[in-house]
Formats: sequence, C-alpha cells, structure tokens
Amino acid sequence: MTHSPDTPSQTQAAAPRLSQSQFPPRRVAGRGRAWYRGDCHLHSVRSNGGELTPEQLAAAAREVGLDFMAITEHNTCDTHGVWGPLAGDDLLVMLGQEVTTRTGHWLALGIEPGQVVDWRYGIRDDVIDRHLHQVHQAGGLCVAAHPHAPYPSGVFMYPFHQFDVVEVWNGRWSSDLPWNADNEAALAEWGRSLAAGIHGGRWRPAMGNSDTHLAGQIGIPHTVVLAESLDSDAILAGIRAGRSWIAESAAIELSLDVSAGDRSAGIGERLKTRSESAVVRTEVRGVPSGTVSVHTDRGTVHRESLPSDGSGAVEWRTSAADSAFVRIEVRHPGGHMAALTNPVILI
Repeated sequence: MTHSPDTPSQTQAAAPRLSQSQFPPRRVAGRGRAWYRGDCHLHSVRSNGGELTPEQLAAAAREVGLDFMAITEHNTCDTHGVWGPLAGDDLLVMLGQEVTTRTGHWLALGIEPGQVVDWRYGIRDDVIDRHLHQVHQAGGLCVAAHPHAPYPSGVFMYPFHQFDVVEVWNGRWSSDLPWNADNEAALAEWGRSLAAGIHGGRWRPAMGNSDTHLAGQIGIPHTVVLAESLDSDAILAGIRAGRSWIAESAAIELSLDVSAGDRSAGIGERLKTRSESAVVRTEVRGVPSGTVSVHTDRGTVHRESLPSDGSGAVEWRTSAADSAFVRIEVRHPGGHMAALTNPVILI
C-alpha cells in the first residue's frame, strides 16, 4: 500500500468558508478526573486515502467506546469547521493536523481552529523547530508519527527529543492485526531512549492511535489518559505527562500501581522509595491466555501468564537501586500487543 499526502492544489480546492464554521467546543461539561479513552490520529474523506465522512467517524468513535478523538487531516484544516454539531456531552473532538513532511510525519494536536502547519520541508532544511514552536504557542502537542511506516517519507528522520510524544503503535499498516514489525521497531527505539531520557530529566511518553482511513479501524489502538476533566487542555496535559497507556480496544482494561511503604504512584508518576522495596502491581482484563511482562532499564525482567478468561493480577518487587522505572506490556498468545503502559519512575 502506498501513501500520497494531499497536495497544495487539493488543499486549496476544497477549502470551506471558515468564517461560517462551527468549531467543536474545547470542553465537555460535567466530566471530572477520570481515565478517558481517545484516538488522536484520524482521517476523513478530506485526506488522501480516507473513505469516511466526519459524521461516520463521530458515530464510529462512539460505537467503539471513545471519549475523545482528534481529527488530523493531511496538511489542511478544511474539516475543522464541521465538527461542532458532531461533538457532544459524550464525545470531545480536538482539532489537529498530520504534518506530512518529506522526511517524516508528525501530529499537531490541539491547534487553533483554522490553523495550518507547514509541511513543505525535510530534515535538511533545518526548520522543524520553528513549526513545533508554532504548535506549542497554540497550546498544542507535537507527536512523532509512525516512525517506521513502510513508505517513502513515512519513516521518521527527526530526532525524538524535538517532539513531545512518540506514536509507538500505529494501527493502519497491518493487514490482519493492529500490531506488526513496524510497531515493534518503534517500540524498541522508544524503549531504548527511555532510560536516558528519564536520567536526563525529560522523557517522551508513548501513545497509540489507529491512523484511521477506512471503516473498522477507529480505536484500534487508542490511548487511555488520566485527565482532570474531559477538555482539550486536560487531555493534552495528561498525554504530555505520560499519564497514559495504550489499549488495542475498549475491551481491554489495565491498571499499574507501584508502592513503597505508605506511598504509591501510578503511570507517568514518580515514586520516592526512600531506599525501601517497591511492590509493582498490575491488573489486566480482556486478554485471554495473554502474557504480562515487566520492563525496566535492565530490559524485560519478569513475565507471567494470564488465565484463559483474560483477567488477572501480577505482582513483582524491585527498588530504585535496581530499576529506574517500571513499565508493562501485555501480549496476546502469538506475541502481538494487547496493551502497554508508560513508565512509573522510581527515585
């Protein structure tokens, strides 16, 4: 399968009148601190290869149990203005863009209504920082997208350290399963950089998205975010801080808690161990006969199997002296991913 981003002429030809647009609200009222499920890489018919209308995307997001979504057309804001009537008290719609440069794609999430981020450059032009800064000025988030995508310009050539988040799991490019060798490579690359990032004081969280273009793709996978409320700023803050994990579908549930003495920390948080032993506990549902593995800066340090009903708890002990962080992967029989977490950091 090949991929051709929209050209400038296509972008201009279909541009709506943004002055008459109905942009989606940035907040869903009445929704407080909770874990929210969302897919932040979605395309409508407006993007090359997209076959779903905005109405179909919104309906599909609700059907698979998403609380939020981000529309990320290729190099255009043309559909920003149609999402107002499609959002609601059960679905937050965030505005974004997939920026398809010559040497890698990235997601600009939470940008302003009508904002377009330039994509006509490559790594040798040395201008990426300027465009990332524009997104940050708008309060947005910059995500390195599908780093090992199997087509020209899809392979990500920019350093991860310039971005806020890395999309380690992209669901589009596998014909049978939403996990493939390209995702495995992205996860390994991110994982190798994690210890150095934590040691240096700035690590980049992982996220997963479907990269939906066709029916049946949305939410496979998606990111589950702990946010103070269901609004764009809170969701982006949760993703930026790494208070999130990635799920293959809404049928999968996961929790991770690390405790030492009377203190505990969850995904994306730091735990002061005071040289005490730390208990790592993860609970999983929805992965029949799967395998839970524990990962630290020493690699994969523990594995346990789940029962045939897919529900179980795994405990493991460590310390800050032995582990700079702890993160979890859950895989189906056969090895394809069901869920993975960002780390809990031990200090």
